[in-house]
Amino acid sequence: MTYHYAEKSAPPGAPLLMTFHGTGGDETQFHDLAATIRPDARVISARGDVSERGANRFFKRTGEGVYDMADLALRADAMAGFVAEQKAAQGASTVMGFGYSNGANILAAIMLKYPQLFDRAAWLHPLIPWAPAPQPGLKGARVLISAGRRDPICPAPLTQALVDYVKDQQSDVTLLWHEGGHEIHRSEVDALATFLAAD
Repeated sequence: MTYHYAEKSAPPGAPLLMTFHGTGGDETQFHDLAATIRPDARVISARGDVSERGANRFFKRTGEGVYDMADLALRADAMAGFVAEQKAAQGASTVMGFGYSNGANILAAIMLKYPQLFDRAAWLHPLIPWAPAPQPGLKGARVLISAGRRDPICPAPLTQALVDYVKDQQSDVTLLWHEGGHEIHRSEVDALATFLAAD
């Protein structure tokens, strides 16, 4: 799969940091933020290849919070292949990623199937409206999950269910709530910077 993407280069062997935008975003949404957080990393920010009434997304849905699961599986496979290609091309020592909303969902879907692909990942305002199967490969994975307690798009009980699931897989989970809705709060940016900067 070929994606349109923004890139910040780094020497061979440097960490690879992938960013995944939200619905309606593009490859520029988090690219500069990622480069600021990890100036030593090669940053790749792909644009979702699905258009929903002109808004970029990473997979199709049939309604708010209702996913086309076959399309999600297909596109998670394709994106996982793209990440693996970028990792190999870079000879990356570490692969990190973060995504917001739709971008968090595709990143989570990838990790549920290919748990060894990312060493560290942050899911900002994810919505996983199904019960994932157990994934032993997530044991020890470092995951940051952040959300708003009043998020109308990603209800808090579903976020908590996802956190509980990841914990049950024996992942190393960091959870951050803020009191707002679907917007990204400054506290999330600060937590993201700390999470991605840690050795």
